[in-house]
Amino acid sequence: MSTVPEVALNPFEPGFFDDPYPQYRQLRELDPVHQSPLGPVALFRYEDVYTVLRNPRLSVEERNAGPMPFADEIAAIAEGHENFGDLAMLNLDPPDHDRLRRLVSKVFTPRTIERLRPRVAELVEDALTGVEARGDGEMDVIRDLAFPLPFQVISEMLGMPEADRDQLRDWSHTMTKMLDPIIDMDEVRAAMVASDGMLGHVRGAIASKRAHPADDLLSAMVAAEDQGDMLSEEELVAQVVLLYIAGHETTVNLIGNGVFALLHHDDQLARLRREPVLAQNAVEELLRFDSPVQFSRRITLADFDVAGTTIPARTMVLTCLGAANRDPAKWGPTAESLDLGREGAAQHVSFGSGVHHCLGAALARLEGQEAIPALARRFPRLALVDGAAERNTRIVLRGFERLPVTLDA
Repeated sequence: MSTVPEVALNPFEPGFFDDPYPQYRQLRELDPVHQSPLGPVALFRYEDVYTVLRNPRLSVEERNAGPMPFADEIAAIAEGHENFGDLAMLNLDPPDHDRLRRLVSKVFTPRTIERLRPRVAELVEDALTGVEARGDGEMDVIRDLAFPLPFQVISEMLGMPEADRDQLRDWSHTMTKMLDPIIDMDEVRAAMVASDGMLGHVRGAIASKRAHPADDLLSAMVAAEDQGDMLSEEELVAQVVLLYIAGHETTVNLIGNGVFALLHHDDQLARLRREPVLAQNAVEELLRFDSPVQFSRRITLADFDVAGTTIPARTMVLTCLGAANRDPAKWGPTAESLDLGREGAAQHVSFGSGVHHCLGAALARLEGQEAIPALARRFPRLALVDGAAERNTRIVLRGFERLPVTLDA
């Protein structure tokens, strides 16, 4: 692990949030098992990332890590606020993870997701028609498509009650800031308040479904049972909040990042319009090229060897999905290029791997396959508004706050 100061994972470096990939490339080449100044050890090569994600001897439970920076300060702020995160399957090891995932997966199958395709296509069409009907020749891809589409889909799937969409989006966005390895205490306080609001909303929805079951995912989760085992109230709340947030946050980034990439690669955008059959592989390549989730964590339970380097027990390990997805050792000399026809594009690690592979991957893929090609076809002169795109400055969940485009450039 390098001690050379100029080789560092440094989100404070100018331009990092616009394009972190040059920094990732340097780390992958010079220090692929990197002791980050942020605290964790970070991995940047595809083989190392893939191997670690799939290793059953590594943990995701933060209690197994050594002391983390500002842990005491965060714990003090969290005092008096409900902590649902420790019960979410994303943060649990087997066998607890497997039990919860088995119960939730019963009502979240690929077949169930595929049946949503006509509804997703309808929502995309409605969104684009609404944009066109405004007649101003502009849209914000995030505000007008990337956010409302997955938000409405997961809300309808779960059967969540009508509520203030902007409020729920704000709560979700604020809560996910806690995923970043760097966070200030004001952001922690805001995340705790947002979590209280979200939990209250979800508890109300669950109580309503218990009293009035319906044909939706939330009612099915309330009733989900496996060999006499059911979700407890606290487990149910945690999984619903996880699905609700994960069900739209990452897809917002997939659509935003994908559209942005295509508008910087005219040849690939033209190819997508010309060859509709490419939609499925195009989404895989866009996921590879600019991953909505840039890092996934694991924790060593004992000394652990990676590429000849021993990582001590109780160490937080950040696998850099974004760097792995552009590793020439995996993707060849065109690893940094966007190629919608790339063979094997779906071998990216943007949805993680192993037992924690993203439960909602099929839904995110479907939404991307419907939204991105439809936008490209509907507006053949689509173009970015120069200098107007605004990145979200997140380390883990890479995306945009705003992505203004013109429709008739």
